[in-house]
Amino acid sequence: MKFIFVSILAMVLSSAAIAGNSSFTGQLQSGMQGDHRSESNQARDQYRHPAETLALFGIEDGMTVMEIWPGGGWYTEILAPAMRDHGKLIIATWDPQVEGQPSYRYELPKKMEENFADDPEVYDQVEVAYFSPPDSPSLGDAESVDAIVTFRNTHGWIGAGQAQEIFNEFARVLKPGGILGVVQHRAEEDSDPEVSAKNGYVSESAVKEIAAKAGFVFEAASEVNANPKDTKDHPKGVWTLPPGYALDDEDRAMYAAIGESDRMTLRFRKAP
Repeated sequence: MKFIFVSILAMVLSSAAIAGNSSFTGQLQSGMQGDHRSESNQARDQYRHPAETLALFGIEDGMTVMEIWPGGGWYTEILAPAMRDHGKLIIATWDPQVEGQPSYRYELPKKMEENFADDPEVYDQVEVAYFSPPDSPSLGDAESVDAIVTFRNTHGWIGAGQAQEIFNEFARVLKPGGILGVVQHRAEEDSDPEVSAKNGYVSESAVKEIAAKAGFVFEAASEVNANPKDTKDHPKGVWTLPPGYALDDEDRAMYAAIGESDRMTLRFRKAP
């Protein structure tokens, strides 16, 4: 009952935020329904709730927004058309000049470049920055960005021992009063983040502690991306669940029924 109440409350608050920014909401909905999005990516909307998530983060017209490590660009393909002529979107992806990174860090940005070239009417205003700390550790000029958003990346930073350094960089590049929006696979509160991160999960308290040490103030949370079906004890961690299906066809129907992971959705603000 408590979970249901919190989820309903989060939906009401998100709806109120969306209503308060109707212009951007219209742009966002157009982006979500665009022909540049594949059916498989659109099918994930039911798990990732992009409109409600970005409403909680307070993304608005005219902002300079930086997306950290967009991977395959699932959120980029929604944000890019929504912000086109209505602000600036910067994607901070892996630096191809840094050697020794996992292969996907070279392959995914290259694929995104191809997508950008295929759909200039969507992506022609997107700016690209490179960010592969510790070799490529800067996100740009200090106090130059209104909002930073990052989706399902924090476990990797904790696993690499870089989380505090990276959150500190977020604080440096954000303007006073700037927003940090975080979505992350959620571990149980009594878990050790260095252990749980290996399976892709991190507790809310661990994320809040890292953010606080970087100078951020926690402002709001939503349960819009929560999933009580996720038991968080899967054979290959969070990657067992869709869309990864790390076990291939083994028990695929069972994991499909669970859906994507249980996720926290948090908004922080840099002190004015």
